[in-house]
Amino acid sequence: MRTQSMQPYTTLIQAAELRRLLEHGGTPIVILDASFDLADPTAGRRAYEEGHLPGARYVHLDEDLSGTKTGRNGRHPLPSREDFARRAARLGITPATQVVVYDRQGASFCARAWWMLKWLGHDAVAVLDGGVQAWLEAGGTLAREAPMPVADEALDPPPYPLRDPRLPWIDVEGLEAALAAGGTQVVDARAPERYRGDVEPLDPVAGHIPGAVNRFFRDNLAEDGRFRTPEELRAAFQTLLGDRAPADVVHQCGSGVTACHNVLAMEVAGLAGSRLYPGSWSEWCADPRRPVAVG
Repeated sequence: MRTQSMQPYTTLIQAAELRRLLEHGGTPIVILDASFDLADPTAGRRAYEEGHLPGARYVHLDEDLSGTKTGRNGRHPLPSREDFARRAARLGITPATQVVVYDRQGASFCARAWWMLKWLGHDAVAVLDGGVQAWLEAGGTLAREAPMPVADEALDPPPYPLRDPRLPWIDVEGLEAALAAGGTQVVDARAPERYRGDVEPLDPVAGHIPGAVNRFFRDNLAEDGRFRTPEELRAAFQTLLGDRAPADVVHQCGSGVTACHNVLAMEVAGLAGSRLYPGSWSEWCADPRRPVAVG
């Protein structure tokens, strides 16, 4: 059995492990429910209100995990690190906190929360493998009441103290320069039909970044909704990327959300150090000067 003296959870945590941590006490734990639906932005909060892990706080993709849109920076741009540090503090997160994030969509949204906390410099954050279903299967229960606020809104706690980011990222100018120099492999996490440009339900232009390869994020999951084993994930990504180093890999999707799923999968596989392009396709295609590939 894992004890409190051991290393924190930094990628995945199993439901039975989370139950033991909660029952044991000692380590401060913050649980975040990041459930969301791009087609209905109110659906995630409704699901949370209908039943969530006891003590969990809800984080909304648009309101808590994104910054201000300009029409040129993508559908879900990152906020500033300083703004997100204040948000993290209001959620009760300190450098001593073990954070666990989950959703009801195969970790497609909570992986964004996982990545953003790493971006702040917080290492002890893990995705609940299998989400709500795994929690229930492990004998966990759901609650309807929301936890008490960490602080009065008029008196916010000090912001989370920024540290060096735990995971690297790249902006659009950096990506353009890297692609021009050669050696960088872009991995697109969207569904194959969106990658090919057959359909595009969310962005004004269909297609993908020239040279990108497709790794649909849901392929990281087994039939039970949990992540595949590290060995399976490593074999899949090595088949896709060959002998390319993780540092030469850039992940993107539609708006920098499900791309985090592929970052997480590579970390689980022991292929650490790949980069996220947060603006992703929605930022790339907003500038008509940037090239587009289809097929």
